[in-house]
Amino acid sequence: MSVRVPTIKKTQHAERQWPPPRGQWTYEDWGKLPDDGWRYEVIEGVLHMTPAPKPKHQRVLSNLNDAVKSFVHERALGEVFFTPIDVMLPGQETPVEPDLVYIPAEQADMVGEDDIEGVPPLLVEVLSPSNWWVDRRTKFEFYAECGVQEYWIVDPEPAVRTIEVYQLAGGSYALMGKWGPGEVARSEVLAGFDVAVDDVFAEPGQAQE
Repeated sequence: MSVRVPTIKKTQHAERQWPPPRGQWTYEDWGKLPDDGWRYEVIEGVLHMTPAPKPKHQRVLSNLNDAVKSFVHERALGEVFFTPIDVMLPGQETPVEPDLVYIPAEQADMVGEDDIEGVPPLLVEVLSPSNWWVDRRTKFEFYAECGVQEYWIVDPEPAVRTIEVYQLAGGSYALMGKWGPGEVARSEVLAGFDVAVDDVFAEPGQAQE
């Protein structure tokens, strides 16, 4: 009498698709992306790509960073960082890269050797033509969900040139103020800080006193 031995089929684990479908990006997937000058951010599983900042974007960011950093450092209020800087927000597998980040002195432990981990009270994004909708929609909602108290949106387009400051209220952002040329933008998180809009958008040699 013969005994039939069952055949055991060898199965292979299917390799993970790469790039993954929209909404399924992970930290491992993000880590495979090249260091090619593009800005890669994965927000809630969705990849967002931004080309290297243009000179206008960098000039505006530099002007604002100088103003905020001077105010913060003169009063020993904490630290100010600007892009490229990785910020790991709660529940997020991969970092985001805000244009400017304020970390109060009492939250200094958020700053590690490689990134910032936690919820900064103030983040700034300078809009670019290629991805303005990410800052105005995706990050707008995401930063609010994560509990970022104050969010600045800076629009450097020549026909616009505005600074919008939003405050977190009831889990969503409310517009605290929108300022244009000839006006002065202010912060609530950084009590006492204000900056002339014209100074933020000034060309080299044009900054006002």
